[in-house]
Amino acid sequence: MKVISVRNQPETVDSAISYIQSTWASEQSKAVYQDCIFHSLSTPSALPRWYLLYDEDKIIGCAGLVTNDFISRMDLYPWVCALFVEETHRGRNLGKLLINAAISDAKEGGFESCYLCTDHIGYYEKFGFIKIGVGFHPWGETSSIYQISTNRGI
Repeated sequence: MKVISVRNQPETVDSAISYIQSTWASEQSKAVYQDCIFHSLSTPSALPRWYLLYDEDKIIGCAGLVTNDFISRMDLYPWVCALFVEETHRGRNLGKLLINAAISDAKEGGFESCYLCTDHIGYYEKFGFIKIGVGFHPWGETSSIYQISTNRGI
């Protein structure tokens, strides 16, 4: 298993766009993911970052590190987003590899914390994330907001 940064391996951008769109995007949000992932290659900013998890030559997971994950707390960033591991590969702690890559890049970018929003209870806490509140999505739903220090190993 290996995690790659799309920014560091730009030849993977088309695969990253297709895979992340297939796991997270609706018809309405496909262009958002495509534009964000494509422009992550050329920005001088530390964000956004996108990651792919490979099992040999097959993509089996993904994640992102972005300035906002469609949530009202725009004062907080960066956000670990779009974490996904194929169902056939779950239960092997592979999500941790993607989370670690994002936290490492956040730390390298000078950020002291990372955030995420989710409705999953119990998963992120085992990596050291702490619930700090609730945020609101543009479509009217809420999600719990979690924080982790980039100085904390997981």
